[in-house]
Amino acid sequence: MSNSLFATGINGLVGSEFATQFANSYTIHSLDIANPLNPVDITDKASVVTALSADPTAKFVLHLAAFTNVTDAWNQNGDTSGIAYKVNVTGTRNIVEACQELGLHLIHISTAYVFDGEKDDLYTEDDAVSPIEWYGQTKADAEAVVQESAIDWTILRIDQPFRSDSFPRLDIAHRIIDGLNTDMLYPQFENHYFGPTYINDFSKVVDWVIRTKTTGLFNASSGEKWSDFEFATAIANNKGFTTEIQRSNLDEYLKTLDRPYQRNTAMNTEKLQSVIDFELTPISKALAEIV
Repeated sequence: MSNSLFATGINGLVGSEFATQFANSYTIHSLDIANPLNPVDITDKASVVTALSADPTAKFVLHLAAFTNVTDAWNQNGDTSGIAYKVNVTGTRNIVEACQELGLHLIHISTAYVFDGEKDDLYTEDDAVSPIEWYGQTKADAEAVVQESAIDWTILRIDQPFRSDSFPRLDIAHRIIDGLNTDMLYPQFENHYFGPTYINDFSKVVDWVIRTKTTGLFNASSGEKWSDFEFATAIANNKGFTTEIQRSNLDEYLKTLDRPYQRNTAMNTEKLQSVIDFELTPISKALAEIV
């Protein structure tokens, strides 16, 4: 197996951890519009095909790039010419078509926001997607493009990712730590739930997919369900903060909001955990590893 692969979004919060953790395992060719020497625009198919033709030994494309600002996406609601749709759907379609032409296996990173958030239990891969806002809709559309293609594909869904070290764009855990450090942590919802994804583990999941050439759809978060208040409290306790964390209510917040908001995005990861060759780190332990 070649140790080369192509990747979009590899310099971001999630991708850069994978690149660092597996720097000695893979040569990663980055497709990045911000590259001053070789910019690649995934919304331009010709640009994608040219980029993915550069190394004939590479067999995988890791597709992390996405428009992820949910509020900004909502402001583009229904606009298929907007940047959210063009990056998330058109860009994915271009990558899929290029993978088809060049015989590449696509590892597509998706999100729990493809669900409506109304389920009390953990979402499984068998649950129908039912997005309630534009970001989730574009990611659901992108999943459909991948699943309806004839290529080898793997879809990995994540939710609220965080990593052990800090990154310029603060993740959910480091935002809470920053708020505790500055005594400016906003009140935390008691009745909003999510399934945090430990990026250090998720990087190993991506490596496992490449090593085993596994295809299919997998929820790839922690498999745990946390409220915002529980998560912030666990971080505060773990890091020795004595600040009293204020509680807030999602229902009250929704009265001030002009867009939908999922109540629960936690996902069941039993399917993934039954096949990977390592153990996922419990979130309580992952929080202890945060620098």
